[in-house]
Amino acid sequence: MQIQDEILDFSKSVKEVWKLLNNQERNLIRKNGIIQHFKKGQQIYYEGEAPKFMMCLLKGKVKIFKDGFGGRSQIIRMIRPIQYFAYRAYFAGEDYLTTAEAFEASTVCSIPMKIIVEIMQRNYQVCYYFIRQLSVDLGIADERTVNLTQKHIRGRLAEALVFLIESYGLEDDNTINIYLSRDDLASLSNMTTSNAIRTLTGFVTERVIVLDGRKIKVIDEEKLRKISKLG
Repeated sequence: MQIQDEILDFSKSVKEVWKLLNNQERNLIRKNGIIQHFKKGQQIYYEGEAPKFMMCLLKGKVKIFKDGFGGRSQIIRMIRPIQYFAYRAYFAGEDYLTTAEAFEASTVCSIPMKIIVEIMQRNYQVCYYFIRQLSVDLGIADERTVNLTQKHIRGRLAEALVFLIESYGLEDDNTINIYLSRDDLASLSNMTTSNAIRTLTGFVTERVIVLDGRKIKVIDEEKLRKISKLG
């Protein structure tokens, strides 16, 4: 597929913001948008790098993480199609505080931030859209901070599994449609890998889930959500 065709597919996919643009603004994005393909494990941007693009995930899955003390990393967000990311640091006037990595083979459309700013300077509806998105993300981050510091490890892991269900859905056999390593699941839940393994085993014993390697099949979603809520 040619790049221009992929940009056209991008425009059809992100209808919510696309409908806020006039024809001139749409053509500006088509002309300047860059389609990039990333392999599993390939980094999309790095912590400390100067932000230059707003990105939209077209296909695949991307994790946003930050390296912490002792070499441990913390997964901050999981990006799903069609979501925008990588623009907050530019608006804040700072370098990236996190790193983005393709969790599986992924396709990303990158739009120069100078183009986004140019559009925002004359289109207040686009400004409102990104204010709303940043506000929603801030609310999620605030709630996640409280949950990861105050919930018991059972509640934190259950919350992570519910988050994955809501983000990526379930396959026909109720398997969560993303296969995380135990390290990644622990990072998402703010716990050690050994605690994540023990807690998963506990959920299996309680017939909440069934494990098959990295595949997690949900047996009792209602109970999983209850554990997540009660912490």
